[in-house]
Amino acid sequence: MTLQQLSHKINTYERLMRLDKPIGILLLLWPTLWALLIAGNGKPDWIIVLIFVTGVILMRSAGCVINDIADNQYDRHVERTQHRPIANHEVSKKEASILVVVLLLLALSLVSLLNLYTIKISVIALFLALTYPLTKRFFALPQAYLGLAFGVSIPMAFAAINDYIPPIAWVLLAANVCWAIAYDTEYAMVDREDDLKIGIRSSAITFGRFDVTAIMLCYTLTLSLLTYVGYTLKMHWAYYLGLLAACSIACYHYTLIKNRDKTGCFNAFLGNHWFGLTVGLSLCAHYVVR
Repeated sequence: MTLQQLSHKINTYERLMRLDKPIGILLLLWPTLWALLIAGNGKPDWIIVLIFVTGVILMRSAGCVINDIADNQYDRHVERTQHRPIANHEVSKKEASILVVVLLLLALSLVSLLNLYTIKISVIALFLALTYPLTKRFFALPQAYLGLAFGVSIPMAFAAINDYIPPIAWVLLAANVCWAIAYDTEYAMVDREDDLKIGIRSSAITFGRFDVTAIMLCYTLTLSLLTYVGYTLKMHWAYYLGLLAACSIACYHYTLIKNRDKTGCFNAFLGNHWFGLTVGLSLCAHYVVR
């Protein structure tokens, strides 16, 4: 294999794992960091943080490959996904399957450094990652399942740091599920016409003409649950100022999606990185000024 061929292959694997589009990693990373901050009372063990951050990258990469293996027959019929490496035959399903195994083994080696409770929860995380692509065949709200798959790192973070999962962790998980429904419905609005043609389920299809209303309701529920987290943990007023800033981001997203323009919807989806970051900075502000 020549250097040019090797470079092309690496680039192909990078696209397969979506490392060239890190938004998915960030949407998974932010709630993980929220949980680590709260579980560690503002000072989580940096070794555990490093393990989780690396694990997020590995599991998100594995999830993308698993999704493309499962959806390759559909992806070639969707404008946005028809050039993905498996759909256009740049990578075989066998190659992709080997890559998934390698990524999962690396993730397993990381989680094995944590306590037994966290290892047990990681089995659930693996199950959710493997089964999420299938939910789009039959479940009316696969975005809710995605929220669980992305949010399982929340109870894992509490288990890793404290060896137990307090009730507030489940409130945080619920907030993440609502947020995932909001941002992934924005994403699904881009593909709605193609999904209808090929028979894929999505929240954008399920909500129909109430899609924008449902998204804004989910943002409202997310912020309400995060407010409850702050109230329960007696957080500083700086935290609530941060949530107000996150609320303004959600309101801005309304201006992007209200006309259901595909570009606006996709930009709103991408903008959720800033929503997650703002919530994270709100937590940091609490622990700095308390």
